[in-house]
Amino acid sequence: MKSIRITRLAETRRPVLLAAALVLLAVTSSSVAAADDGPGPFGVTVRAAENARSARVGALFHGSAASAGAGGHFCTASVVHSEGRDLLVTAAHCLDGRAELSFAPGYRDGRAPHGFWDVEGVFLPEGWRKDQDEDSDVAFAVLAARDGEEVEDVVGGNAFAAHRATGATAVTVTGYPGSLDTPITCTDKPTAHSRTQQRVACPAFAGGTSGSPWVNGDGAVVGVIGGHEQGGDTDDVSYSPVLGTEAEDLYRVAALAG
Repeated sequence: MKSIRITRLAETRRPVLLAAALVLLAVTSSSVAAADDGPGPFGVTVRAAENARSARVGALFHGSAASAGAGGHFCTASVVHSEGRDLLVTAAHCLDGRAELSFAPGYRDGRAPHGFWDVEGVFLPEGWRKDQDEDSDVAFAVLAARDGEEVEDVVGGNAFAAHRATGATAVTVTGYPGSLDTPITCTDKPTAHSRTQQRVACPAFAGGTSGSPWVNGDGAVVGVIGGHEQGGDTDDVSYSPVLGTEAEDLYRVAALAG
C-alpha cells in the first residue's frame, strides 16, 4: 500500500531510517546501474539524477494544475509513448475515485521544471473496476495539452511493453516517497512472486511510490509499483502485476482516446 491515499506510510514508517539511508546512499549515486544486465550496484536506492530519463517520471498531485501542487503529491506516474503524446501509466489504485488531479514530470525540490499538467481522462481495467483485482492494478491517464504542447513533446516517453518475461533484464524503478520532493531510483532484477505478480527488492520505496515505473533494459515500462498489497506493505520490497493482455488492451484504448 504505497499510495498516500491508502495509507500514511510516508509519515509513519521509519522516516529517520529513510533519511539516513538516502544520505548514506547518496555517495554512490554516480554508480547507479543502468537498466540492463551490466555491472552495477543492484538493489541500491539513491536520489535520481536530473536527466532526460528521470524527467519522464513525475509526481501525481491532488488538485488541478492551477493549484501548482498545493494539494500535495500522493503517487507516482510516468509518460509512455502514444500517438496523442499525452499518456501516463500508473497504478489503478492511484486513479480510482479521484477528482481533480495534476502531474508534474521531473518534479524536484519543490519545483516543477516542466510545469503541472491536468489529468483529463482516466482508464481503469475492468478487473479493477469490478473487483479491485490486484492483478489489474495498472491504469492510464490522458493529460490536457499545455501551452499548445503535449507532455511527450516536452519530456519524451518510454515504450509500454506487456508480455515480457519477469527478470529477463533488470529494471530501474523510480518514484516519489511522500516524505520527499525528489525522486529516488534503484536497479535490480525482478523475480516472480506468483504467475501474475512480480517483485523487486529495492529499499526505501515508501508511501507515495505507487505507480512508479519499472523500466527494462530496452527502455520500456514492464511494470508499475502496485498489485500485491497495492505495491507491498514494507518499504524494501515492491510488487507489480505481470503486464498481460488486459494491460495491453487498456493501453491501446487509452492511446487511441488521447
